[in-house]
Amino acid sequence: MPHTTDPHQERTLNLAKAETLIEALPYLQRYAGRTFVVKYGGHAMGDPELARDFAEDVVLLKAVGINPVVVHGGGPQIGAMLKKLGVESRFIDGLRVTDKETAEVAEMVLSGAINKELVSWIAGAGGRALGISGKDGGLVTASKVQRTAKDPDSNIEQVVDLGFVGEPETVDIAILETACAAGMIPVIAPIAAGADGATYNINADTMAGAIAAALGAARLFLLTDVAGVLDKNKQLLTDLTPADIAGLQADGTISGGMIPKLETCIHAVEAGCEAAVVLDGRVPHAMLLEFFTSRGAGTLIRA
Repeated sequence: MPHTTDPHQERTLNLAKAETLIEALPYLQRYAGRTFVVKYGGHAMGDPELARDFAEDVVLLKAVGINPVVVHGGGPQIGAMLKKLGVESRFIDGLRVTDKETAEVAEMVLSGAINKELVSWIAGAGGRALGISGKDGGLVTASKVQRTAKDPDSNIEQVVDLGFVGEPETVDIAILETACAAGMIPVIAPIAAGADGATYNINADTMAGAIAAALGAARLFLLTDVAGVLDKNKQLLTDLTPADIAGLQADGTISGGMIPKLETCIHAVEAGCEAAVVLDGRVPHAMLLEFFTSRGAGTLIRA
């Protein structure tokens, strides 16, 4: 018996597709010509199927007149390469101490392997991507990160030297504007030069936040390995302000790695980005669900 499609079923499916497009229309109209900065990392990065979904999402955004700018991380891949090369890693308060050798490996992995792989995924989905780092076109100038930690014996705050770990000091968006206007999707590795000429490794969330602020982006998306910000009952909190976040931090609802992510979001929205979203990169097409549907898929932070 040959398999036949039920015409009624097919009509219902087609109608659902049309309704989905109509639901997206006000969002398309509102954000045409605007910029979205997307930080891509975590679990989604190591999964070819999710990488393909992500590339398709980014290409779709470009096709409907939005300018996506991608910033990627690569901590686990740097760790794996250091291990392979027999370079010892030292951590202070969860932050990798980056000596000159580690900084060179980080640049090789981030600007080389990961950056070009992402460019290839986007090309495979029909887009044109431009792989760069903060060094290109003077995009980002870094300054050395200053950190302090409590000495366990004396309980005195001491300055910690993390080596070549930087944070964005200045951002010059000229290269991004040129690329976007030429129909390209910038894909940025979080590496930048300092005023001292040294190469600095920058946290990808921090890099994405600084770029979103400088571009006055409509959205900063931080793709993570969690559903978003959860309350004490593990329910998703869909909308937060900086004041809400301060309260959640004070009562211990948010802790650990979520704190620096939310600090990045707050800095971005207070410095010119319209809104930031923390969402689950493990969900296929999470970014499109968050953006093009009224229900959303993550935690939205506005000033």
